[in-house]
Amino acid sequence: MNRYSQQRRDSLVARLKAGDRAAAAELIDIYYERIYLFMRGLGHSRQVSEDLTQESFFQAWQHIGRLRSGKALNSWLYQIAANASRLHWRRNKGRKAVSIDGMDVPDSGKPEFDKIGHLEQLEQLKNGVANLPMKLKETVVLHYMQHLTIAEAAEAIGVREGTFKSRLSRALRALRRQIAAEDR
Repeated sequence: MNRYSQQRRDSLVARLKAGDRAAAAELIDIYYERIYLFMRGLGHSRQVSEDLTQESFFQAWQHIGRLRSGKALNSWLYQIAANASRLHWRRNKGRKAVSIDGMDVPDSGKPEFDKIGHLEQLEQLKNGVANLPMKLKETVVLHYMQHLTIAEAAEAIGVREGTFKSRLSRALRALRRQIAAEDR
């Protein structure tokens, strides 16, 4: 959505509010993969992530009238998705989160030995994120994996920017501790 101009976002929102199904299809084309990867990053299985992604778009379509402007579209969709995820976890307490596999390692052109070390570090990081409490996991996934700004991510989970920054800081400290403990 970053490549979309403010005018184009506003137009999309106006068309969505008018009930334009083509605009709904465009919204899904733009955001489906991002919301799905967000769900995977939160530890949902592939099937649950697909279901929750579809549920998020259904909820967005049902409540499009609540959207203030095209500028807020990105964080509004993530807020709906985060709420769908939280509701799922509440309904399914006791089920274990699956490991994050939505992060692929691009071929860096490095020698094979360096790639193996990089893959091991990435696996440590994935496991660390998967073991974080949900509130901290959301901050890492939204900011670092979904590339939302602090303001967008804070709005998406319904907290102040200062609270988001604090959670992000706690998450990073926890990840550092986990990785340091594994390296001993």
